Amino acid sequence: MKDHDHALALAAAVRAAYDADAPLEIVAGGTRRAFGRSPAGAPLSVAAHTGIVEYDPTEFVVTVRAGTPMVALEEVLGRERQVLMVDVPRFSAASTIGGALAIGLTGPSRPYSGALRDAVLGARIVSGTGEILRFGGQVLKNVAGFDVARLMVGSYGTLGLLLDVSLRVARCADAEVVRDLALDWRTAHAALRRWEGALPVTGACYADGVLHVRLAGREERVAAARQIIGGETGEPTLFHELRDLRGPFFSQPGDLWRLLVPSDAPWDPQETLIDWAGAQRFWRFSGDPQPVLEHAARYRGQAMRLLGADRSQGPWAAPAPATMALMARVKAAMDPRAILNRGRLYPDW
Repeated sequence: MKDHDHALALAAAVRAAYDADAPLEIVAGGTRRAFGRSPAGAPLSVAAHTGIVEYDPTEFVVTVRAGTPMVALEEVLGRERQVLMVDVPRFSAASTIGGALAIGLTGPSRPYSGALRDAVLGARIVSGTGEILRFGGQVLKNVAGFDVARLMVGSYGTLGLLLDVSLRVARCADAEVVRDLALDWRTAHAALRRWEGALPVTGACYADGVLHVRLAGREERVAAARQIIGGETGEPTLFHELRDLRGPFFSQPGDLWRLLVPSDAPWDPQETLIDWAGAQRFWRFSGDPQPVLEHAARYRGQAMRLLGADRSQGPWAAPAPATMALMARVKAAMDPRAILNRGRLYPDW
């Protein structure tokens, strides 16, 4: 089936669901179905909607269909020694670009290269009424509709069925190394502040008394930074595992919480893994979430429940009434009958 036919078939399925007031669960690779609440509705697969729509390496932009596996996109970009502008988590070879945007997580490069939504230039979606809509464009200077396209990132598929998306790409680094330094967190944080902007740091995490620093870029800059930082040679795959929420810490039992706080917020003994040079903290914590929420609020931060056995709990605490009212108006405009992934982000929508 051609791209045009795929898009029309998906739009028709959504329109039929809208007419019948019958919710749909949007699925593709299935690697992120454990995130968020369990949605209502019959599965609607976009797994067959794959491939590169347009790619111009000289413009550093790629347009890709939502069902395309991340590994397939990386293979195409790699032939031109290019990568996506940001770290995009994937959890298996089946992970798709549409699923990545729906959940909206950005890996360890976030403080240095921006968030996943920063890489989005435009998108084509099917609204909750079955209408095909296009927002944004394929080049950076075409700013019309950017905010609408970026709303898709982190919406858990509740605002529209993503057909394709235009993303910014970047050159591959000539060299990449990981350095490990045994430091207390206070000393480690001070060192990271000194290196910020001066050295080609693209990742910095802290666990079990060790600061792990990733350097990437031109060979001469990486070599010079390596001498400045010192330390021992680290595991090259560490930041890839962190990006994909893999490794010993993430395999432990209990709910997985993600806290976004100021990087200089005090380190709490309950925390066992610090990322984003201090701004992202991962906790393993089960039971009443109030202590986690209170800790985040104490430092004007935000807590997100990434994974847990009880999927009746959503990823976020309820926002302020004014914020929720605004979000509800956006939802009503995009998906008036809550057809798409009903209940996955918040109850009933």
